[in-house]
Amino acid sequence: MTVTARPADVTAAVVDEIGPDAADLTAEGFRAGWRRLVRTPSVNAVMADSLRGETGNGLIENAVSVIEGIGRAGVPAGLTYAVASQIFGIQWPLSTLSKKPLAPYADAILDGSLILCHALTEETGGSDPLSMRTAAIRSDSGEYRLDGRKAYVTAAPEADVILTFARTDEARHPFALSSFLIPSDRAGVERSTPFDKVALTEVPMGAIDFDAVVATDADLVTTEGSGLAFLASTTTWERALLMSYALGGMAATIDRAVTWLRDREQFGRSLGANPLVAARVADLAIIRHRVRTLVYDMARRIDSQTTPMSALSTDAAQVKISCAQDLLQFETSAAPLFGARAVIADSGYAINTTSALAASIYAGTNDLLRVSIARELGLPVGN
Repeated sequence: MTVTARPADVTAAVVDEIGPDAADLTAEGFRAGWRRLVRTPSVNAVMADSLRGETGNGLIENAVSVIEGIGRAGVPAGLTYAVASQIFGIQWPLSTLSKKPLAPYADAILDGSLILCHALTEETGGSDPLSMRTAAIRSDSGEYRLDGRKAYVTAAPEADVILTFARTDEARHPFALSSFLIPSDRAGVERSTPFDKVALTEVPMGAIDFDAVVATDADLVTTEGSGLAFLASTTTWERALLMSYALGGMAATIDRAVTWLRDREQFGRSLGANPLVAARVADLAIIRHRVRTLVYDMARRIDSQTTPMSALSTDAAQVKISCAQDLLQFETSAAPLFGARAVIADSGYAINTTSALAASIYAGTNDLLRVSIARELGLPVGN
């Protein structure tokens, strides 16, 4: 498959397709909104692309354009984030594997009835995976016994299939972890109720407990001991492309600001005629351009297939840090333009700086990613 449409045209088409229903998608809860969104033709086509695991021919760039369009259409940020996270952080990395572990679930994923989650973080450790306590101990019969608790997992309360990581060796070395794909209805799996969170509230977050869960070699995503290497793949995908979820929302905020400032009068003239106010709006456009350029550049590099994903990890980390910082700057710069309305939930002009701040935490905290970048540059720095 080759995608020939320009990103702007793809985004505009998605807005036309989703826009009339965008604001109401989460009215009946996350799962209902997810199902409706996934079943729209443009999103469904990207889901299918990701399940084939192919790259090149503009497929990744097209996926970013669709995600941008979802946000631009007015789909709430949490739901847009959830779709981007599942596509780029779970589906594409899993589907590039020769084993194709998602193949048995493909039909249910495509009709929106099956939701995935990526369960790595624990109460005692997240960015240091080798400190995890969740263990998968192989018995004499060849089966694994999976025990442990994963915390702060996006979509956990609703997830039907869980991508999780467990220690299969007690030693602290690169081959101590393995990755599993576990149905949430398997005996011993318990999902928590949603946490009461204040960022990206349209997608639930929770914990998952594994209590003597039986797993077999069929549940292994890759070979035993290769979990850390596969985790590096999922995080590179996610850090490179996840911030695509923010692009459409940033554009929508700029549009609202321009309309508001053009029509709002103070001291006998349009508020937007004030050079200081106009410059602030220009700054918003500059920030969005910077974020959009970085994300689309990563998409095109992955599509080019000239650099393996393993060689993109540092660049992906830099993109994630830069975009997260820019998103927070964008939200804090936009807020004064709307005055008190920026902090009124139902004003139509509300700014959510908390969700922007969360971007510095998910997919690896920015500070720890900085350490990794410095180490890659040759500094003898440890965590």
